Amino acid sequence: MKFALIASLMLAAAPAMAQPAATPRPLPAQLPFSPAVPAGGLLFLSGQIGQVPEGMDRHTDGFDAAVKGAMDAVGTILKSNGLDYDDIVKCTVMLADMTDWPRFNAAYLPYFKGKRLPARSAFGANGLALGAPLEVECIAAQR
Repeated sequence: MKFALIASLMLAAAPAMAQPAATPRPLPAQLPFSPAVPAGGLLFLSGQIGQVPEGMDRHTDGFDAAVKGAMDAVGTILKSNGLDYDDIVKCTVMLADMTDWPRFNAAYLPYFKGKRLPARSAFGANGLALGAPLEVECIAAQR
């Protein structure tokens, strides 16, 4: 299993394989990343900070709205690639304030319908993009 993950990461770095996956809307041109990249049977999603349809925000609606925005953005990228939350195998959660961990868990759990939960790491991070209170990145297994 460890070898498979390393091989997948190496494939993700290979120029011929590192093509962006389907995304629901284009990112602003100045952002130097793809929302998701398929490699080795996996879909690697970039971190989501809770975007609103009109563009980036500074999370003026609070932490719970940022969690919903981030998780909904994950779902939209998954759906654009023929996947859903049940296909997620790993999430990494970065929180600007670790005291928000219980609130994050409460908002995160319903996205998985009580079924198998993905492996997950969570840690405190200083200075997330655009002053976001959290960022969520995921890896999903392609069907």
